[in-house]
Amino acid sequence: MPEKVIAVALILPDLTRGVAEEHLAELEKLIETAGGLVVDRVFAKRPRPDPATYVGSGKAEQIKSLVAKTGATLIVFDDDLSPAQARNLEKITEVKVIDRSGLILDIFAGRARSREARTQVELAQLEYMLPRLTRAWTHLERQAGGIGTRGVGETQLELDRRIIRNRIARLKEELTKIERTRETQRKSRNAVFTVALVGYTNAGKSTLFNRLTSGSAEMADKLFATLDAKSARAVFEMPRETVVIDTVGFIRKLPHHLVASFRSTMEEAVAADLVLHVIDSSHPQFEDQRAVGEDVLRDLGVQLDRVIEVYNKADLTEEGSRSLAKNRATISALTGRNIDRLIDIIRERELENGEVIQLEIPHNDARVIAKLHDVAQVYEQRVTDRAMLLTAWIPRDALHLFEAYAVTGLLKPAKVS
Repeated sequence: MPEKVIAVALILPDLTRGVAEEHLAELEKLIETAGGLVVDRVFAKRPRPDPATYVGSGKAEQIKSLVAKTGATLIVFDDDLSPAQARNLEKITEVKVIDRSGLILDIFAGRARSREARTQVELAQLEYMLPRLTRAWTHLERQAGGIGTRGVGETQLELDRRIIRNRIARLKEELTKIERTRETQRKSRNAVFTVALVGYTNAGKSTLFNRLTSGSAEMADKLFATLDAKSARAVFEMPRETVVIDTVGFIRKLPHHLVASFRSTMEEAVAADLVLHVIDSSHPQFEDQRAVGEDVLRDLGVQLDRVIEVYNKADLTEEGSRSLAKNRATISALTGRNIDRLIDIIRERELENGEVIQLEIPHNDARVIAKLHDVAQVYEQRVTDRAMLLTAWIPRDALHLFEAYAVTGLLKPAKVS
């Protein structure tokens, strides 16, 4: 049976009621993803957050009445609460209180499967928990001293803090090792063209990943179905070997501890040759979600000239104005609509990273010919008595391997075959 939850949002002067409702609707989806059931919603309008209770004492008492009326056992706030605010609210309402960050961390903990994801989530949870640790020892506050209890709360609290800090240090060391392994894996992919899929959670990245790779990434209408970066070879014909990478989704107000610990996963987008920013064009707030994605990519240092906007779920909309451009495409990853045109855009981008060149390779250099077929796309080849004449598209990072065999003056611009 799902846990009954009251969702709370604060409307500040720079936030309209409509935007606050949109944000709370997303919070409700997060609560449902975590296994909860929203039984009531509360909006508090204030010029600034109340330092003690975030929403003010009057609104806190109103929430307490709703708890009694609805039987809710959990209150979730759409913004981050300080440890003191959460503690004060729990004393007033007499039920558990968490904020958006705590909720997202709970969802991530339930979705983490790989060693890397579990390590990242545990680190983020412990860093989130450390300043809130006093809440776990409130039962000692009620004992008001006495034989056998004096100083126990403080001693135990400091002991727990030390244990958590040591665990955080070990997890950071483990993540550093994982990042080194991932960096080695990236270097081993230097000979291939990498395409990273990024975007707001539930935008359809995993569906597109499966469409481009014939992969088996989980496809589900739920938030954060993917936590681990998955990679697979593209199944469509390209000038060179192409690998597609699926990454963790973005969301508004993502906890900063989580952003920091998952940075190694998002580095896949930073290191990729091309980034597909997948946007759910059927979502009422798709422009806001696109802006969130752009902010994250900017923070990661991803150059915009390496990004293609992919407006997904065209089967659910009548939108056609964004159908095709150099940096933009409208598709349906589910039905396959316009996938061939998206592939053409990827192919064009890939060809821009190389040159078409004519080569004359002697027959006794058979290894060079084999290497050419391995790393390049051969358009034409002709046999003479002395050598093999070939016209091929060669990636720029491999041109040095064949410079000695180039026929002078016959360099050509790259083209789509």
